[in-house]
Amino acid sequence: MGSSVEWYNLFFFSQMLKRRNFFIVIVLLSATLLAGGSFFFYSCEDDWCLLSDWQKIRATQSFEECEAHGFPVMQTYPRQCVAGSAAFVEKIEKHQEENIRITEPQPNDAIGLPFTLRGEARVFEGAFNYRLKDYDGTVLIERFATAHGIDAGQFGPFEISISYPEPKGKIGILEVFDYSAKDGSEIDMVSVPVRFQKIAGARVAVFFTNQKKDPSGLSCEKTFPIYRRVAKSQVLARSAITELLKGPDRLEYEAGYGTAINSGTALQKVSIENGVARVDFDSMLEVGVGGSCRVLAIESQIKETLKQFPTVKEVVISINGRTEGVLQP
Repeated sequence: MGSSVEWYNLFFFSQMLKRRNFFIVIVLLSATLLAGGSFFFYSCEDDWCLLSDWQKIRATQSFEECEAHGFPVMQTYPRQCVAGSAAFVEKIEKHQEENIRITEPQPNDAIGLPFTLRGEARVFEGAFNYRLKDYDGTVLIERFATAHGIDAGQFGPFEISISYPEPKGKIGILEVFDYSAKDGSEIDMVSVPVRFQKIAGARVAVFFTNQKKDPSGLSCEKTFPIYRRVAKSQVLARSAITELLKGPDRLEYEAGYGTAINSGTALQKVSIENGVARVDFDSMLEVGVGGSCRVLAIESQIKETLKQFPTVKEVVISINGRTEGVLQP
């Protein structure tokens, strides 16, 4: 009887051991297959094994691959294809020598507010244009700029600080180009896809003249506000004057806005104390300024831009620290 029980216990134990070993084998085999499958699908970049969007995004390094993987293509010029947080621009075959080069930002860089556009251009009189578009092709800003060339036919460097309205999407495209003097077409186009950083922004008013709102032009000191988006900070007065000195962009200009302030005028210092804003410019502010009407317009643009801030009751304008004889007609 005892031997029968011992035999039964031994048999039962051996069966349990077989079942446990079988279970362990199944677990190890499943883990091996899972790890192997995960590694395979993670490392595989051939089209036949790209089953999910994350695989396709990871395997996308060009516009052609992006389009082939079925990601959305925006019908801009040149076209853009968006894969995840990256955008790829279709390369257009160039039939002429490159005349504009961009060194910053680089493709898919995250841009702040403002951001810096750097590069060099070899264009007529150094004049070129730049614009920033939202993900759907909406123009956020377009402006004219000048490269600092040494001589005709040579590349001249440029460095521009750019603020822009709040975009709707997370990606956009920066375009730098020239308008043809022959037919007005866009030439020498360079496109760079960018990503918009999430920025804490503030809205400031800048004041310009407007020939459509004041067609007679008889009210020389009459100016009108345009609102600009700047980075939120404790120096909003400086940001507002900086935006004022940039003048109207293309869309604002087409709406009738203009400025009496000389292009190239530089802000040197601005401070606010006891209700008085003191703002100092370089000598470009008064170069070639003549006539009382223009002087009144310049003063109005500067003073109204600063008086938007509740702490400012009075504005004192200076040039290189000089307040006497400033902006005389």
